[in-house]
Amino acid sequence: MPQMNKGGKFIFGKSVIQPDGAVQIPVQAIQEYQITTEGRVYLFTGSKVTGGFCVTRKGLLEPSKLGHILTENPDLLHYTAAPGVFLRYKGRSYCWTTITNDGKIALSKNMMDFLELAPGNALLSIRSSDIAFTMGVKGPLLEKAQNYEGEIPIF
Repeated sequence: MPQMNKGGKFIFGKSVIQPDGAVQIPVQAIQEYQITTEGRVYLFTGSKVTGGFCVTRKGLLEPSKLGHILTENPDLLHYTAAPGVFLRYKGRSYCWTTITNDGKIALSKNMMDFLELAPGNALLSIRSSDIAFTMGVKGPLLEKAQNYEGEIPIF
């Protein structure tokens, strides 16, 4: 659970996408964001630099300054959109999916194709804000993690 350099982003760990699309969220991210409490999470596309996806839940997103994402997309707000189907909104795409009590999500083939991910990809779990964390697949943080001499937990 390192901060790889002073003032840098905090890393919860690394998760590998399993052959069936399963992704284990790192324990510390589960605890900090209480991400399993609602049984559902929102995923949205990551930055162009980091790729992957960001993870949040209704109880964090709805009351935040980004709550308009849900109010302007009632199919997300009420989970009436099909799970795992991304909806485009203001430059990013959003979907919802279920999460198990122990913090596993399942990425379907369509979800992985949309996010340009594949089984075997290592996702670096990065604290992004108090609303969401990122599961990044590329970029400078991933390169730093590969060269990091300390221990990064793998899930």
